[in-house]
Amino acid sequence: MSGLSLASRLDGAIGGKTAAAFDRAFGMKTVGELLEHYPRRYARRGELTPISTLPLGEPVTIVAEVVSASERRMQNRRGSLLEVVISDGDGRLSLTFFNQPWRLKDLTPGRRGIFSGKVGEYRRQTQLTNPDYELFDDLAEARAEAEVSAKRPIPIYPATATVPSPLVQKTISLVLDALGDIDDPLPDDLRARRGLLPARTALEQIHRPEDDDDIPPAVATLRMQEAFVLQTALLQQRQFVRALSATKRPAAPGGLLERFDRILPFELTPDQQSVGAQIQADMVGDWPMNRLVQGEVGSGKTLVALRAMLQVAETGGQSALIAPTEVLAAQHLRSIARMLGPELAPELMPTLLTGQLPAAERRKAALRVASGQARIVVGTHALLSSTTTFADLGFVVVDEQHRFGVDQREALRAKGDSPHTIVLTATPIPRTVAMTVFGDLDVSTIRTMPAGRAGIQSFVAPLAEKPSWFARVWDRVAEEVAQGRQAFVVCAAIDADQLAADDKTDEPADAPEGPASAAASDGQRTRWGVVQVEALLSRLPAFTGIRVEILHGKMPSDEKDAVMQAFARGDIDVLVATTVIEVGVDVPNASTMVILEADRFGVSQLHQLRGRVGRGGLPGLCLLVTEAAPGTSSRARVDAVAATLDGFALAEVDLELRGEGDVLGGAQSGVRSSLRLLRVVTDADLITEARAEGERLLADDPALQRHPGLAAALERRLGVEERAALAKS
Repeated sequence: MSGLSLASRLDGAIGGKTAAAFDRAFGMKTVGELLEHYPRRYARRGELTPISTLPLGEPVTIVAEVVSASERRMQNRRGSLLEVVISDGDGRLSLTFFNQPWRLKDLTPGRRGIFSGKVGEYRRQTQLTNPDYELFDDLAEARAEAEVSAKRPIPIYPATATVPSPLVQKTISLVLDALGDIDDPLPDDLRARRGLLPARTALEQIHRPEDDDDIPPAVATLRMQEAFVLQTALLQQRQFVRALSATKRPAAPGGLLERFDRILPFELTPDQQSVGAQIQADMVGDWPMNRLVQGEVGSGKTLVALRAMLQVAETGGQSALIAPTEVLAAQHLRSIARMLGPELAPELMPTLLTGQLPAAERRKAALRVASGQARIVVGTHALLSSTTTFADLGFVVVDEQHRFGVDQREALRAKGDSPHTIVLTATPIPRTVAMTVFGDLDVSTIRTMPAGRAGIQSFVAPLAEKPSWFARVWDRVAEEVAQGRQAFVVCAAIDADQLAADDKTDEPADAPEGPASAAASDGQRTRWGVVQVEALLSRLPAFTGIRVEILHGKMPSDEKDAVMQAFARGDIDVLVATTVIEVGVDVPNASTMVILEADRFGVSQLHQLRGRVGRGGLPGLCLLVTEAAPGTSSRARVDAVAATLDGFALAEVDLELRGEGDVLGGAQSGVRSSLRLLRVVTDADLITEARAEGERLLADDPALQRHPGLAAALERRLGVEERAALAKS
């Protein structure tokens, strides 16, 4: 088994049965993936401790001799119990092993060794349960080995019930013993400048440190390796995109874009103007535009995208906007048609294409798209269907990118010839996350908000401390409706009573923070679903005469659309909904939003939801109702949202509260897995430096001919499938 490489298959290195267990538990298939499973902390065996002074609950290491060993059947459960008594000459201690009768062959009276474990107590007797031990024939050898072992850190790994930490440690040690030479992914001069270790040494020291001083230099080396390989991969992807040729889409003097700008009833904000200018320039460049546009809820990203669509339409090209939900797609279409007005809309024929359209309507829409008659197409996943074809797809807009996997985005882009692409997100992305996940995209930011917005006030209704506020919340909603305004009530589930049984939740934007997982993680049942709130409001005297309707993702498409249009017309006073209304819904007369069990949502999701009110000239009011206790992380999220309207500040708070593992998500990066040692909150400077180093190296050696270690690391991290996925991001 000698001479393993990082690319070696795991089943060939450790045997098929063990490899299958590691694959099921962690998705590992290669030696490199196993060795990238780093310890999450280190334990100490404890100093050598006399049996007579053992501290309860502490890890200890004892040099002792076996006095007796016996096995007996357990009375109250199946299996056997092995009881061993050991002595260090001063005191005696019992060891217990469950269902391990084979240890009787080793632990015979008179054998000496070192025994390590956590001290417990049973019937007032101290004992070690299932301890680790090593037996020696020579007492002096045993004592010397124990002295060394007591000081050596014990790596504790992320583990599962089937693959516990000791098995991970043993397996990694076995593989390290058989590992051959490995090429270093870091250039020699970079390692020398930063005082970093060779790659092989770093792996040894993080997994098998002799003492505490071995660990920090190993972590520093592997952290830089991770940042450098990831940034180089993203920079290479940017190179690949820029090697493609794109059809130039210039705006014509007096053309559609100028005509549209003339009929706009307001001035573009400074940020809309600057981002629009960036996009205009990209569309006449030598390679396809690949740009991320991020901006606050209501900052006018759709208008920026529409102006780019008009520029494409002037050259005879088509634009496709893909949205994550039927409600949002229909909303986008109405908004675009309204902005185009009666003169431009018939020329461009904006067309909706979704899976829920009646068959005859869908055929008509598909025909307009295929013939090129529809120069602006808005849809959901139906746009990805093999039956949907375009005459000349020149521009792709992906709205709320976190709802789409890279395969779906690529399926749409593949319907054109290297079309220009922008990705819109109303969830502001911290700079280091953008650099780590979207490093191959150009990033534009819209911060300034359109004039005429009255703003939003946000308050926490803390029911744990002030339960009487629950009634006041509904009185407040009724007061707003009495003034001719409308309100949203958002719930974490459709039917709280059925939540556990049939999972009737709309998919949340922040899945790890979403209602279903939050409900599971905190052990408390979701109390308020759409069904329960509708029933409650029907019984409240203050709501007599108030028109209440419900909206959720399980309703038929035409029914959802009818409810949204009725709400937009003012025919509904209070809309009780799930997060299906999270993005894109624009009702200027909606002044109030109540979010029940707000602690069950993520920071960015709460901010998105709140952005549905205060969109017209009316001041917005957002009431965040929670039973979370002060001082809990759930309550911290809610308090953070109430404290500021700045989505960019909240994105940083979100990152710090949740960690980037949840914020990044596996599907957002095209890379095989999320970050290991790298932390975007604390390693911003390191990521920036790694990117600059990668740019320098690629400028000098674009094909990596002189850097085989880096090329091999990229190949391992971005195999054929991952490389293809990254190309789609």
